[in-house]
Amino acid sequence: MLIFPPAKRTAQMRTLHTIVLITALAIGGCAKSAEDGGAAQGAADAPSGDALTPEQLEHGIGPVSAFEPGPIDDAMAAAGMELYKIKCSACHKVDERYIGPALGDITTRRSPAFIMNMMLNPVEMTQKHPEGKKLLEEYVAPMADQSLSREDARAILEYLRTAAP
Repeated sequence: MLIFPPAKRTAQMRTLHTIVLITALAIGGCAKSAEDGGAAQGAADAPSGDALTPEQLEHGIGPVSAFEPGPIDDAMAAAGMELYKIKCSACHKVDERYIGPALGDITTRRSPAFIMNMMLNPVEMTQKHPEGKKLLEEYVAPMADQSLSREDARAILEYLRTAAP
């Protein structure tokens, strides 16, 4: 266990957290590439930001196409809130910038498909999508791949819809 003087504890713990996160992402990225038999290499051959389709520019790169979510599903939003606490809150706050952007108004700025594709495909989104690249440049820390299912991402989206102003 590391012991820091009280005055330096917060800053040093954040630095340590960032180092651990970056290391985990680097190791996880390498392991994933080995597990998928090099499928990540094929992702490098996907279109660059200039070659993205209008659909990809608006709704992101990933498995989710444009859709309208309909009325808020309270049960799904409650499940999404729990997932958000576990998977997202270490880097995101609803109403303030943290390691990543504030997410309280994300549903007013991005399409539902874009939000889900960012959760489901953060690496490709930050490497190839112009908005994802801007986010990576601004926040420096890459978004961690949380290995969410499509249903998990949909539940988190539903929770974020309840947080919108």
